[in-house]
Amino acid sequence: MNKYDVVIIGGSAAGVTAGITARRHYPNKSVLVIRAEEKVMIPCGIPYIYGTVGSPDKNIVPDAVLEKNKIDLVIDVAVDIDRDKRIVKTASGKEVEYDKLILTTGSKPIRPPIEGLDKKNVFEITKEVPNLSALLETVNSSKDLVIIGGGFIGVEFADECKKGRNINVTIVEMQPTCLSGAFDEYAGVAVEKILKERDINVITKDSVKALLGDEKVQTVKLGSGKEIKADTVILAIGAKANIDLAQKIGLEIGSTNSIQVDKHMLTSDKNIFACGDCAETLYFFSGKPAPLKLASIATMHARIAGANLFGLRRENQGSIGVYSTVVNETCFAAAGLTHAAAEKAGYEVVVGEATAPNRHPGGMPGMQEMTVHLICEKGTGKILGGQVYGAKSGGELINVISACISGNMTAEQVAVFQLGTHPALTASPIAYQLVNAAEMAAGKMRQ
Repeated sequence: MNKYDVVIIGGSAAGVTAGITARRHYPNKSVLVIRAEEKVMIPCGIPYIYGTVGSPDKNIVPDAVLEKNKIDLVIDVAVDIDRDKRIVKTASGKEVEYDKLILTTGSKPIRPPIEGLDKKNVFEITKEVPNLSALLETVNSSKDLVIIGGGFIGVEFADECKKGRNINVTIVEMQPTCLSGAFDEYAGVAVEKILKERDINVITKDSVKALLGDEKVQTVKLGSGKEIKADTVILAIGAKANIDLAQKIGLEIGSTNSIQVDKHMLTSDKNIFACGDCAETLYFFSGKPAPLKLASIATMHARIAGANLFGLRRENQGSIGVYSTVVNETCFAAAGLTHAAAEKAGYEVVVGEATAPNRHPGGMPGMQEMTVHLICEKGTGKILGGQVYGAKSGGELINVISACISGNMTAEQVAVFQLGTHPALTASPIAYQLVNAAEMAAGKMRQ
């Protein structure tokens, strides 16, 4: 039987990051990753296999990162854990003893109660190469693709599947707009406008009742009674925590049906940590459990867990929720609360908005318009959320907004934010969108 100081079950974003963090904080400890997959997908890159990247093999987390950090790897399935003896048991019969264990078992697709899901050419979005390869082959020969779900995965799949193919693509979304979980309505409307310009059909405020056909799907029947032709269907309605192993060994499960952890990412077992999609996370604003599942949250969890293994050094302050995507070369990014979510939570809010070119002067190569919305609490001026759309540089600017939120900064503070600008890289210092949006919000609070 082998023994390691640290054993990590799962080798995706959280597992890799937890291993690297453990190595950096405890350089003399032995670290092992046990994972089921021969190859590990870059989670957020999966939609781009079907357009920009072109193959699952071009969307791989290289094992070299583990080798570089002197982390051992075993390709196997962890099927049981003896918590008293601290032993992990695998499907192949291996037993590995640990001092500290980290569970990063991830998530699995939500399977909705829709009739006909077992028909051929109906795909869930998993992280397994064979499934993703089969979907690619099917999409390449498809004429009518229906995507159930207008969140990030659904929108990105729709945009990518249109690239280089003569294919009809339809998104079906129950909410009033696409991306409604992260953006206010104006942004969802803007996303849909771009999708429709790409000849992608968007159906909102409707649900999928059944998938019809013989062995293979042929038609999607909606709750409204409308039927859509489909030879391929993609389920993109979200994921749930993979807690099968945690439940089997008796760890406490939280209210969001994820592994319950404390602020140090420690489970109900003092020698087992959990992080990533399988672990419960809390909202930054309320401290209540949140159903957020993002690679950025998973790696944040992992950096806390990996550092705390042999001494509590870091605490989870809660998840803000930071999102970004690109639809036909236009960035949409969001952090924190939307206007609607802030009001629902009881905040009285003001919104500051600013639009400007992301270069100066506007004739500089690569110029795109970019708009920033800042959602602020009226009384305190505290920044509660932000949304950016337009230029791709918004993908980085949203991280600055997230830092402002986590630092409890106010609109007045951001309005006098010390910034650096350059004609070829940023908006003008006069028109810098973040600062001017904060100035607009601050002005409204004085009215």
